[in-house]
Amino acid sequence: MTWRWEYDPAEEYVVGGSPPAFVAEIEKRADELVRAASVFYLDGTSYREAGPKGNVADVPGGFFLYLIVRDTSVCTSTR
Repeated sequence: MTWRWEYDPAEEYVVGGSPPAFVAEIEKRADELVRAASVFYLDGTSYREAGPKGNVADVPGGFFLYLIVRDTSVCTSTR
């Protein structure tokens, strides 16, 4: 299993019209969350939906909400 992140429902819906620097910060933090999940849960078989399933991540210029699910880390943004 490979951990990854994606915009949900779509990039344009989530970050369309946002400043590029803000979007870059979101994507940087999302990459960090994926790396953390891949280290903590390895191949995903140890993930039992215990612990935090999502949270709010502060980034320069705002924040975004994320949700961790077994197949992907789904990233949504709120300006």
